[in-house]
Amino acid sequence: MEEFRERDLAGARFEESTLRGAVFHDVDLRGARLENVDLTGTTIRGARLVDVSLDGEIRNLRVWGIDVVPLIDAELNRLYPGRERMRPTDPDGYREAWDLLEQLWAETVAKARRLPPGTLHESVDGEWSFIETLRHLVFVTDAWIRRTVLGVAEPWDPLGLPHDEFRDTPPVPRDRAARPALDDVLALREDRAVAVRQLMAELTADRLRAPTPHVPGPGYPPPSEYSVGECLSVLLDEEFEQRRFAERDLATLQEHVGGES
Repeated sequence: MEEFRERDLAGARFEESTLRGAVFHDVDLRGARLENVDLTGTTIRGARLVDVSLDGEIRNLRVWGIDVVPLIDAELNRLYPGRERMRPTDPDGYREAWDLLEQLWAETVAKARRLPPGTLHESVDGEWSFIETLRHLVFVTDAWIRRTVLGVAEPWDPLGLPHDEFRDTPPVPRDRAARPALDDVLALREDRAVAVRQLMAELTADRLRAPTPHVPGPGYPPPSEYSVGECLSVLLDEEFEQRRFAERDLATLQEHVGGES
């Protein structure tokens, strides 16, 4: 099995070759042109995309010349009521979105509590376990709210879990072996939620547009110019999508537990 790790393949040519089973990790394929291959990419001609699953940030995806993203977006909104509210434009919209998220997560946690505690550490199809998902959202709030918006240089808790693509950057923690109890992680979540609620309560249109403070030292996200609204939008999106994934995997775990009983 061929592996391409942290390589720039600009200008590389693969003619009459098979890359079946190849692993691409941190490979730069931007602007690539691929012909007659079963793959996704920037420009594809003569390809066969069958049984392909796409997840991630997808924009301007054209199939036969038609941008299908708006169609997919509308279908996701139909399938997951409330998703359309995760793109607010004013302070009241942000407050309403956060209130909805807290309600939805309370329902999801109630479902999780009905499963055996050990099940909440189980992965489904290689995805994060339920506990890991909650730990990741602790990291998201620390990164985008406590650090970027509130200016806390090192807001990290040891149980926070960065995304898998994140390069280890001290002092940001990453302990994939930790197995905390659900209530311990929920306590962290509640601690972070207090800060978010206060921020939402005081939110104004001017604050949404205001730039975030410069935070010295290593951490995440990388140094850049963000508005408070942009950071809050990242939080809303992560909270909603991770909850959607959690609901999907909890349903699978429930079927598994039910099948064994």
